[in-house]
Amino acid sequence: MAEILDFKCPCCNAPINFDSTEQMMKCPYCDSQFDVAALKGKDDVLNSQPADEFNWQTNAEEDWGNDEQNDLSVFVCKSCGGEIVGDANTAATSCPYCGNPVVLSGRLSGMLKPDYVIPFKLNKEAAKNALKQYVGAKKFAPSAFKSENKINEIKGIYVPFWLFDSDINAAVSYEGTRVRTWSDSKYNYTETSYYDIFRQGNMSFSNIPVDGSSKMADDLMESIEPFDFSQAVDFQTAYLAGYLADKYDVTMENSIGRANDRVKVSAEDTLRSTVDGFATVTPVSSSVQVLKGQAKYAMYPVWLLNTTYKGEKFTFAMNGQTGKIVGNLPVSKAKLAALFGGLFAGITAVVYLITGLL
Repeated sequence: MAEILDFKCPCCNAPINFDSTEQMMKCPYCDSQFDVAALKGKDDVLNSQPADEFNWQTNAEEDWGNDEQNDLSVFVCKSCGGEIVGDANTAATSCPYCGNPVVLSGRLSGMLKPDYVIPFKLNKEAAKNALKQYVGAKKFAPSAFKSENKINEIKGIYVPFWLFDSDINAAVSYEGTRVRTWSDSKYNYTETSYYDIFRQGNMSFSNIPVDGSSKMADDLMESIEPFDFSQAVDFQTAYLAGYLADKYDVTMENSIGRANDRVKVSAEDTLRSTVDGFATVTPVSSSVQVLKGQAKYAMYPVWLLNTTYKGEKFTFAMNGQTGKIVGNLPVSKAKLAALFGGLFAGITAVVYLITGLL
């Protein structure tokens, strides 16, 4: 039986037919021409790519020992529902997320013991200084916020993270263009050539972090990355002394979606970096296969700093290992107005000058 080829024009997506005179596939709408074998080869590549496949397993199955549980207590925030783990010496504290007092609920139970922990390297004073420098460097922060900023609360907290390791195979198809222009005495010409580009490779990823706390904003945690896992050690409750720890409420299974997204984006970015020499490069399809995916459970050090300005709360997070700090700041409307006023004045002056010359 003869094979029926049904192709769409890569330029305008209209149906294209074989032109016997040109011996090419030709679009009747935009007059683009394509080699038959090239179009069929592109179609074969796209149809041969498997669907994404992500398979993960976890080794984080060890529960807390009785002695360890006796040394730890759980505090529950009645305002936001956060469950905070503290050591035996923590009599009372406040919620690092909303600032309200928390009450002792009972002994620790019902959660996995972390495999690893990255101990705090920076103390509370370093966090205060980092916030001062961070705010001072922001040009559009209100001057009063910089000078009068008072830290309402600062707490060191170990944030739960699921860490994903995997070997992957990734493949991405692209459409690339190269443009050539020329002119004669009558016309200007533009010729756009289209290319099918295919990249495939094997990669390995280690310790892809996904925070296991629903109360900790994901973008905030990703912004203070990276953490240096080479400095992680086997978890011991002694590292919690003087700090709080967040009790995870996002399981490994529920974290897999974000891990998949991070793996897929990283793989696609890596393959895209190998494509150059084209005017445009547009992804057409991609396929990512996770092989031997493993997950482990770790606690990472974070300083949370809360401050208030004009009745509004602002929260900052600092990586307790590297000192990288992020957070939202109020913006001075006067400083913004001065900036845009200066820009408009400059544009007006240029327009006036051009008009005068004309």
